[in-house]
Amino acid sequence: MKTFCGRANPTTGALDWVEESEEYDYHQEIARSCYADMLHDKDRNEKYYEGIRAAVSRVKARGERVVVLDIGTGTGLLSMMAVTAGADYCYAIEVFKPMAQAATCIVERNGFSDKIKVINKHSTEVTVGPDGDMQERANILVTELFDTELIGEGALPSYEHAHMHLVQAGCEAVPHRATIYAQLVESDMLWKWSQLQPIEVDGNKLLPPPAVVKCAGAPSVCDIQLSQVPPESFTPLGPICTMFSVDFSKPVSSAAQSYTAQFKAQTSGRAQVVLSWWDIDMDPDGNIVCTMAPSWNYSDPRTYPIHYGNTQNSLWFSLHYTHIYYVNKTFILDVINRFRPCCTCQAHLVWTRPRFGELNDEQRTESYVNALRSILKPDSVCLSVSDGSLLPIFAHLLGSKKVSRVFISCSQLLHANSLKHGVELLGIRPEQLSLADLEGNQISVLMGEPYFSTSLLPWHSLFFWYCRTAVAQLLHPNATILPRAATLYIVAVEFQDLWRIRAPCGTCEGFDVSPMDEMIQQSLDYRESWEAEPHPLWEYPCRALTKPQPVLTFDFTQCVPEQPVNSDGTVPFTGRGRCHGVALWMEYQLTEDITVSLGLTKPVSEEGACEWNPHRKQGVFFFRSTRETSGNGREDLAYNLTFEPHTGDIKMDFSITEP
Repeated sequence: MKTFCGRANPTTGALDWVEESEEYDYHQEIARSCYADMLHDKDRNEKYYEGIRAAVSRVKARGERVVVLDIGTGTGLLSMMAVTAGADYCYAIEVFKPMAQAATCIVERNGFSDKIKVINKHSTEVTVGPDGDMQERANILVTELFDTELIGEGALPSYEHAHMHLVQAGCEAVPHRATIYAQLVESDMLWKWSQLQPIEVDGNKLLPPPAVVKCAGAPSVCDIQLSQVPPESFTPLGPICTMFSVDFSKPVSSAAQSYTAQFKAQTSGRAQVVLSWWDIDMDPDGNIVCTMAPSWNYSDPRTYPIHYGNTQNSLWFSLHYTHIYYVNKTFILDVINRFRPCCTCQAHLVWTRPRFGELNDEQRTESYVNALRSILKPDSVCLSVSDGSLLPIFAHLLGSKKVSRVFISCSQLLHANSLKHGVELLGIRPEQLSLADLEGNQISVLMGEPYFSTSLLPWHSLFFWYCRTAVAQLLHPNATILPRAATLYIVAVEFQDLWRIRAPCGTCEGFDVSPMDEMIQQSLDYRESWEAEPHPLWEYPCRALTKPQPVLTFDFTQCVPEQPVNSDGTVPFTGRGRCHGVALWMEYQLTEDITVSLGLTKPVSEEGACEWNPHRKQGVFFFRSTRETSGNGREDLAYNLTFEPHTGDIKMDFSITEP
């Protein structure tokens, strides 16, 4: 059955009524689930297998029947490992119905149906007894419930309930223990993702509002790939501290708790950021360790075990001193589970951390100020179309006669700098504007970054183009549009790790998990395999296998066309490697000689190394299967892209061909 669904279109700004199958959300959840990424993590799988074998051996050594409880079984991989290691029976719990069905199929295909029972319930709903889901309590608890904060995904409540109702006292647990580490650092780069910095514009210093400076910030972890944060971008102020450990073989409490670590400062500096990661010990003796430590924590990067998982500023940390001036002074670092301060200034609710970083990017600010300076005149009437943009403030400081804006404003910033009368907020949508709203003045400068909080993919910011079209009748005949154009670029890439989220597994540690591959591919084929998806590529290293290629240009000096715009062609492969997909991004031409890239920030090196803009997500189109490229001109990347003006979508098709 199909139903009509209202969806906000991020590109056109319209509310689209589309006919969708009732299974659309179901397929989208599976397609974007990234189930395969952990199964491609060979080091992790081997550590789990080794830990499970050791746990089974310890229980057998006590002369006990081995009963395993596997919470969050996914494909059933850990349960199959347990049975292969000698477990007598396994209860595999999976709350997500499609995954539970896939696990049942996988267990059956591998011949374990008589020893593994898949239970499609949340673990807290599982019962034990003659008529229950489990006939007896388990003496081995196996889980993979960890997210970037370690204790997310309901891990602690699940462990707490399992120890109370589902496992025996003194049970074995795999993992056996988890430990969270933290290090206090000074980092201008990361600090700029949290606080708005003073900005210089033609001798005027814009100061951040006091409420923003005093605010505790966003009430969530900053979830990033810490290995991709350059060591030279931060200065450790103290040692790596062991904050706390959790023993999963014993009863676990989900109640809020706090832990304290004291350390002496190693160097002077500003206490700005706490970096955090965790390890898990698969055995009681700590001989089998799976670590999420960043690569720069290893003296020899070649020994770093690759895990597809994020590290982050985790939980909530508080410091008893906010500035460090003296080496060897003792400081106290607290980590608090659950209760976190919340944003009181509203800015952290409007701007994401990457957005803070973008607004604090001095080079980017200079580009926009120089572009505005080159086009503004004393009698300029400006209209800004962007969310939470500083461009209207820049325009006012540069001497524009009148500056108006639509969408989210920076009213606090205006008040803090006594500029509240310099920029007018028009609380209406562009298509509703009239000359009366502009006091009879035609728009001589229409400007935008563009940035919109609803944008996910690079081309969603073409909403600026639709706004420009909506106000076309209000523009002065000689009006200037900034940016004047946008160009969509592509480059074929080989990913270091990101390929894992889409690549089929086939077999994992000797077990056939292809039913999961089939389930995911079926959902991808529903729609997702034809589309790109957003990823912050600065966090996911990749190597360019072709030269960057401009494929579509959008002329903002003209209205959105009525007819589709198509581009097709080929790009020769210049690099040798495995092509996993295509990266896509926008570059905005502010003026004739000033361009801002939201993708590659430097030319690709001869080896194919890429440096990506850390403040925006780029688009990634994954190939269904990888293809080896020779890099000697024998293969081409063929592309066909069509911009559909009525929907704002870009339909794309890529393939690798031989001339």
